[in-house]
Amino acid sequence: MLSKIENGRAAPSLNTLYRIAEALGLTVGQLFAKGVDLNGLVSRKGQRPVVKFDPLRRGPGSTLERLIPYDRSRLLQGCIHHLAPGGGSEGSIKHEGEEVAYILSGQIKFTVGEGDYALNAGDSICYRSEQPHGFRNIGQSTASMIIINTPPSF
Repeated sequence: MLSKIENGRAAPSLNTLYRIAEALGLTVGQLFAKGVDLNGLVSRKGQRPVVKFDPLRRGPGSTLERLIPYDRSRLLQGCIHHLAPGGGSEGSIKHEGEEVAYILSGQIKFTVGEGDYALNAGDSICYRSEQPHGFRNIGQSTASMIIINTPPSF
């Protein structure tokens, strides 16, 4: 699987990226830090690292865009998730820390622990990341959200 990912023959799920990074003792952001100005303060539109996901699993056009340049000393991590209809985290994950998600557009269902929460543009949700959590675009068009978490884990 790693060879297929490295050679562009497979697009990994978010869960797969997280497991690979964890096995290597890295964050998902570190996997994509090549060529990024690690000392930069500004993250410009069109110049941020973008992770494209498997269209069969997350829907065509689902991507993750890093907002905060990677640096080992950072306490925060932030990403914009663009999710095709039906696209999402492909199940639950859990890790140390705390997260907040803000819905920019569309409708996204979050599952945190045993609870389900339907969120629309302008809504936010905050939770401890040790709880199993996941999300899915439940709308008919692309949905976008910002997720900020600490400590950096993706």
